[in-house]
Amino acid sequence: MRYISTRGNEKELTAAGAIIAGIADDGGLFVPNHIPVLENNFIESLINLSYQNRAKKILAEFLTDYTEAEVSACVERAYGNQKFDIDLIAPVVNLSEDTNVLELWHGPTSAFKDMALQLLPQLMSTALKKTGEKAEIIILVATSGDTGKAALEGFKDVDQIRIMVFYPQEGVSQMQRLQMVSQKGNNVSVIAVHGNFDDAQTGVKNIFNDEEFNKKLNEAGFQLSSANSINWGRLVPQIVYYFSAYADLVKENKLKMGDKVNFVVPTGNFGNILAGYYAKQMGLPVHKLICASNANNVLTDFLQTGTYNRNRAFHKTASPSMDILISSNLERLLFHIGGGDKVQVKAWMESLNKNGEYTVGADYLAKIKEVFWADWADDTKTAGKIKSVYEKHQYVADTHTAVAWEVADRYKKVTGDTTVNVIVSTASPYKFNASVLAALDKSKVTEGNEFVMLDALEKISGMKVPEGLDSLRTIKILHKQQCEKEDMKKVVMSLVK
Repeated sequence: MRYISTRGNEKELTAAGAIIAGIADDGGLFVPNHIPVLENNFIESLINLSYQNRAKKILAEFLTDYTEAEVSACVERAYGNQKFDIDLIAPVVNLSEDTNVLELWHGPTSAFKDMALQLLPQLMSTALKKTGEKAEIIILVATSGDTGKAALEGFKDVDQIRIMVFYPQEGVSQMQRLQMVSQKGNNVSVIAVHGNFDDAQTGVKNIFNDEEFNKKLNEAGFQLSSANSINWGRLVPQIVYYFSAYADLVKENKLKMGDKVNFVVPTGNFGNILAGYYAKQMGLPVHKLICASNANNVLTDFLQTGTYNRNRAFHKTASPSMDILISSNLERLLFHIGGGDKVQVKAWMESLNKNGEYTVGADYLAKIKEVFWADWADDTKTAGKIKSVYEKHQYVADTHTAVAWEVADRYKKVTGDTTVNVIVSTASPYKFNASVLAALDKSKVTEGNEFVMLDALEKISGMKVPEGLDSLRTIKILHKQQCEKEDMKKVVMSLVK
């Protein structure tokens, strides 16, 4: 299998080459030149396997230039050694006949980003050895909170790689900030950007697309790459847990093999739900992929109308990892929906960059609506859902999961669809303890004291505080380096000298 750009660059790369590069020379994203189609017997073969062995089989379909031994070693290093607090890695919790929760936050940073960012460093390190690349790789990451810590944890002290994380100064939770600025490792840097996530993400993209800047880095022995979901090596591990969830549901007799299922996904950058799209295209029996947004509902509007317009107010919400107005991975969906029309995709992306909007037209929209349904929930609805879910199921959901839950219930009410739903849970409630506690019992909220609130939430939920969060109690650092969004290139250059 080879990888090509969404925007017209004719260069084809191996999986290893695409993972090292992160983004194509023309600013496009790498996509596979074909999507493998799997039969039911392949899915059946996953049922009695461990998560690790499921991952090896699915990844092998895309990483065709990696040997079986290389894929196996990468997977074992990523998901072994008790890095995850549960042997199932990504368990499905059944709460009612038609409601299941896929918990993706049992990794070291208590967020779903661990599912990919424990594996990506292994894939990239192996790729460097396979290709004989001598340059030192600089990983640039823009984060709305969870990606930053997960990437830092995954790439810390990895040979031949440095990682620099940019996060919005006021756009992450206190717990997320503490996680990032306390990261250990000789190759890590954390920088707060004065602005929102889109400012940080645009700054990183501008660095990647600056040919003169990249030339200077290359002459100094450095090459840029990404750990955001624009990197194929970040996206492909996420396909695994959709197959794994389905296999678990069949194993537990919640589905019969071949029955369809809906996945309800809280998403901002469109990577998580796009992995579900790839799974569906590969043959996983998915009926609908339900996209759940918060008040930054640019994706909802697009999936309903076909017009993407980022020219709108930016809202800081209780689900900050979704506070995004530029959803990078949507570009990949447009490429596939349109049969690989690179010229059209490039034109839309240029319009988005120049005018802040584009419209795909009726034909594209009809194809999108065959697969996707979308809605959004504000903070009031989110808090109400946290409380009602706890009262009904004694289950504590974080804010992002609650957004998905609210949209899932609305979908059933609007459509009458009785297909089994899987709500994709992307973070531990402890990562957003103030918002979760405020929804459950406002009297327990103690502003400015994250750890008193951790203890209060532990008493309510009966679930132990994750070790990685509990260990932050002794951290006193509030910030490391800060910069204006216009100065991000200067920061990168100063850190490599």
